[in-house]
Amino acid sequence: MIRIPTQNILATIMNTVKLSEQRGRKSCLVDGSSKFAGYVLNVMQRAGYIGEFEFIDNGRGGNFRIQLLGRINNCGVIVPRVSVSARQIDQLATRFLPSREIGVLIVSSPAGVMAHGEARDKGVGGVAVGYVY
Repeated sequence: MIRIPTQNILATIMNTVKLSEQRGRKSCLVDGSSKFAGYVLNVMQRAGYIGEFEFIDNGRGGNFRIQLLGRINNCGVIVPRVSVSARQIDQLATRFLPSREIGVLIVSSPAGVMAHGEARDKGVGGVAVGYVY
């Protein structure tokens, strides 16, 4: 297997998950990992879009094995990352999500990585890093 260095690990993870879902796979193995990507996967898991995931240490940065549930239509990262205040979260969600109650905008805030609804309820802003629906 040829390992291609990536600039954006989170984009690689989201793309691999989306393509594996489109192909109808039950799980996928993503080459490359980071703590931040693990936090984003945790948000996706809490929202019910993916099942269990595990970190596999291979001595070269690690991998994620992700169980897929077949619930993702689209997911991706927001590049460039957009700063958003607590009042602007709903406006940004309507820009990236198809409907008001469908999907999750992933926000990295000083209180941690969370879904946009949780950030709105806590009244914290942050940086929008990705979306899933």
